[in-house]
Amino acid sequence: MEQRIGSSSQPLEGAGFDPAFIPGLTSPVSAEPGDAKPEDAEVEDVEVEESLETEEAVSEEESASEEGDASDASDVSDEELEEAAGGPVFEASDRRAGIVADRRGVRLSLDDQKCEFRWDEIGAVETETPRFGKRFTITVHTPDRRWYPIEIEATARSRFKEWEEQLDAVLDSYFQE
Repeated sequence: MEQRIGSSSQPLEGAGFDPAFIPGLTSPVSAEPGDAKPEDAEVEDVEVEESLETEEAVSEEESASEEGDASDASDVSDEELEEAAGGPVFEASDRRAGIVADRRGVRLSLDDQKCEFRWDEIGAVETETPRFGKRFTITVHTPDRRWYPIEIEATARSRFKEWEEQLDAVLDSYFQE
């Protein structure tokens, strides 16, 4: 007696199992077998080989020049490069949460989760200072009616005014309504 290993049912198709499924839309079936190469493939293979050879030569030249420059150049971090480019930057963080707003957009982080918004993805930025306590709330709203709040615990309530001014300067510079 023979037994089949595995399921005998056919895989299900449809929107419930494939989010890209649209009934009635299928790709046309090609008449050629899948492993057949078109005539232009040989020309493309030669061009790819030539481009790889030139890329290797360029990378060798760059690595040689980098070795010479490495002794002269000092270590410059990304933050220093951004500050050299100019423009206001807002940064606030506590032990769990953090926010950075600069010319690239707004970046939020909470524990190990991070999200980044470019300025064209932001509909509004809202701040809220509590009546009591030291948690400063910043909410980023997107045009598709989603919002992303983050609470940052300040060392003192006097930091709220400072953070508001810094964030306003960044929003005035980069945010377009």
